[in-house]
Amino acid sequence: MIVPSLSTFLITIINITILFFVLRAVLFKPVTKFMEDRAKKVQDSLDQAEKERLQAKGLLQQYEDQLKRVEDEATEIIRAAKETAKLEADRIIAEAKAQADLLLDKGRKQLEAEQRAAMTVFQADAAALVIGASSRLIQRELNSDDNRRQADMLLRELTGTPTPGKN
Repeated sequence: MIVPSLSTFLITIINITILFFVLRAVLFKPVTKFMEDRAKKVQDSLDQAEKERLQAKGLLQQYEDQLKRVEDEATEIIRAAKETAKLEADRIIAEAKAQADLLLDKGRKQLEAEQRAAMTVFQADAAALVIGASSRLIQRELNSDDNRRQADMLLRELTGTPTPGKN
């Protein structure tokens, strides 16, 4: 068995201590600094990514709000166009109805005028027939005032019009 001596033991401890300080100065400090720098870069990247994510989220919200406003404006434009179209349609219908009423009224007036003209012609024809029939019945010649008076009286009886002077 090997028995270590105290001097070997102390020299080994001194060597390990020197090796520790040398390795610490040459290896551990740069590696530790490198690791700290790397950790700082990773943390900075994470912070930057979070900042950009929040910024993107803000932009997304802004675009969504803008899209909502545009949709609302489009809906309002469509509603206003429909309302305008309805008002225009109502105006056109009212105008057409007024024109139709005018045409109907004009037609009624024309029909009444034609009826009056036909009635005047009928009265004249009837008066002539009555005069002819009366003169044949009476077999005498009447003067024109008598003819006219008798024709008017007969016509009033036929139409139901009261005779002038009698109420």
